[in-house]
Formats: sequence, structure tokens, C-alpha cells
Amino acid sequence: MNVILLEKLGKLGDIGDVADVKSGYARNYLFPSGIAIPATKKNLAEFEQRKSELIAAHNEKMAAAQARAKKIDGLELTIEVNASEEGKLFGSVGTKEIADAVVAAGGDTDKSEVQLPHGVIRETGSYDISFDLGFDIQVDIKLLVVSQDGATPPIVEPETGEELALTEDEAVGDTEAEDSGEATAGGDLGKAE
Repeated sequence: MNVILLEKLGKLGDIGDVADVKSGYARNYLFPSGIAIPATKKNLAEFEQRKSELIAAHNEKMAAAQARAKKIDGLELTIEVNASEEGKLFGSVGTKEIADAVVAAGGDTDKSEVQLPHGVIRETGSYDISFDLGFDIQVDIKLLVVSQDGATPPIVEPETGEELALTEDEAVGDTEAEDSGEATAGGDLGKAE
């Protein structure tokens, strides 16, 4: 189905472009949202008359999105959550909590603009969060998820799974746990024979 785009839309095209899309996408999203209209001779003629008006409205929306991006870009936020000593959250941090934290810090965003490609956050640590503000405007923030009780488990890098830093107490605790695990395993073998 051919449609005329009334707004710039990602990979489909700019204002006034005729794009070929699936009919369900057009009927269920593009037409109700006012992003596109069916590509008929009548609609093409009407579009040409309104083109300058639509471009001006588009530029105004884009300027507003860029202003919002300046408020958000580069923010460093901390969210305190209820977590276990190992850093596992009792619950999760999702798009709503992140959007609320940005708004509390003076930004302007909505939970639908928060990008969490790996799903909700379920462990303490440091995360890079992206926001899609529309009009091909992407901004990033740093988010630190910490435990409410003040315990600081090792921060794990989400992409690599590597620990960023260990304190002496944590390193000693890990060694003792491994040693006790080996002793238990050896004791079990002796009993089995």
C-alpha cells in the first residue's frame, strides 16, 4: 500500500515522500497517528497545498525534541533499590522508573522513549541507557543502580560480565567460599567410597 508521509519517519522517508508499507501497518498505526495518508491523486494535490505548513510544524516539533535532548544528554543518575547482598534486585528497574528518575532530575521524557534492548535491569551496577526522542534524536545517560542498605557488591559490566572492582573483604570472602566448597566436595567423595 502506498502512503504519503506527513512526518519524517525513520527509514521510510521524509515529509512528502511516497512510501510502500504493509496495509496493516498503515491502517493500524500510520493513519490513526496522523503520520501518513493514503497516496491518491486527491491526497497528493491536497498535500502539495499544505506542504509548507506541514514542514513548519515538523521543524517546530524537531526543535522541541532537540531542546529536550539537551536537558537529558549526559545525565548521571543513581537509583536506590532493595537488593540482596549479591546485588540481585528484589524486583526490577524498568522504563517507568528510569523515566521518573530523569523527570526528577529536571529532564523531560516518557517511558516509551527509554530503550532497554536487554530487558529490565535486575542487578545492581552501572548501565548506559539510550533514549529515542523521535526525529532520529538519540541521547544517552549513565545510570547507577545501587542497594538501599548501603552494601556495595561488585559492579558488573553488563556486556562482558566482568567485575569492575573488588574490595579486599570481597576478594577474601570469595576465596574462603571456594576453599569451603572444595573441602565439602572432598568430604563427600570420602563418604561415598
